[in-house]
Amino acid sequence: MTRKTFASDNYAGVLPEIMNALNTANQVHAGSYGADEYTSRAIALFKTCFGSDIEVFFVYNGTGANVLSLSAMTRSYNSVICSDLAHINVDESTAPEKFTGCKLITIPTVDGKIYPDEIVAKIQRIDDQHHPQPKVISISQTTEYATVYSADEVKAISKVARQYGLYLHMDGARISNAAASLGADFASFTRDAGVDVLSFGGTKNGMMFGEAVVFFNRTLAEHFKYIRKQGMQLHSKMRFIGAQFEALLSNNLWKKSATHANEMASRLYRGLSHIQGVSITRPVQANGVFAIFPPEVTEKLQEHFYFYVWNEKTHEVRLMCSFDTTPEEVDEFCKVLSGLMRSSA
Repeated sequence: MTRKTFASDNYAGVLPEIMNALNTANQVHAGSYGADEYTSRAIALFKTCFGSDIEVFFVYNGTGANVLSLSAMTRSYNSVICSDLAHINVDESTAPEKFTGCKLITIPTVDGKIYPDEIVAKIQRIDDQHHPQPKVISISQTTEYATVYSADEVKAISKVARQYGLYLHMDGARISNAAASLGADFASFTRDAGVDVLSFGGTKNGMMFGEAVVFFNRTLAEHFKYIRKQGMQLHSKMRFIGAQFEALLSNNLWKKSATHANEMASRLYRGLSHIQGVSITRPVQANGVFAIFPPEVTEKLQEHFYFYVWNEKTHEVRLMCSFDTTPEEVDEFCKVLSGLMRSSA
């Protein structure tokens, strides 16, 4: 049996519209390193979303977007405050610390979010030469628990950042899912909420590769082209990133694909809620569902479906939906799980 996947939206393929855009860009010669019409049009679309007075730089991947964003905001004696589950802390090896030289200061979280009072508690020993100096607050949208910051929550964190002279970075690897969940435009919970630099994700929402670093605080972008080159994230045939973003940001394709993924997660949540012995552990706000069921059931279920055990100690699993997840796949997952739960009872 071919196993279906709820492991990650990275497992999904490429949106047909994105593949068509890549094929179209492949038919011509074009300037390299961003000197092409595809990149120019994509940047224009970003400015339509966020405002004309921004700077946009394309990179290969999410780790590159995050690390280079932080590099633009810090010096090696600084620290970055983030959730203990933040991608920069858990899933990017030590790349953020290696390339920035900064120390990550983490805050334990139960819902993926960090809150103003918790952040303030970590801002310590300002101007003390013996202590790393806090410079950036980094939040994930959506969070690693697939929860979503409201615009007001982002504004509250931004207020803390301004009060203490810090910058606010948003890891938006799944920013489209957040926007679809909030029913809001991108700018409302990023630029308008006080974010300085945004890592804008494309890969998890149907692109083959490519992310964007968006500067709302343009002074931070002054030397970024050199930081990007030094960080080995300058794509020579950049038109293939630009073409993908042009397709993603046109005709609400980003919204259509992210909304579908979110709806499939909601369908999965409803199905799991009716299975006796299954515990839903986190609020379902975007395209991820977290749950606990017996480990012996997990092992048998993984013979049919790919998915990850998120927490080995508690047996919590993570189930991610994508733009191409089907209702039939969701229903099949719930049916197989229900049968396994009955057999193990």
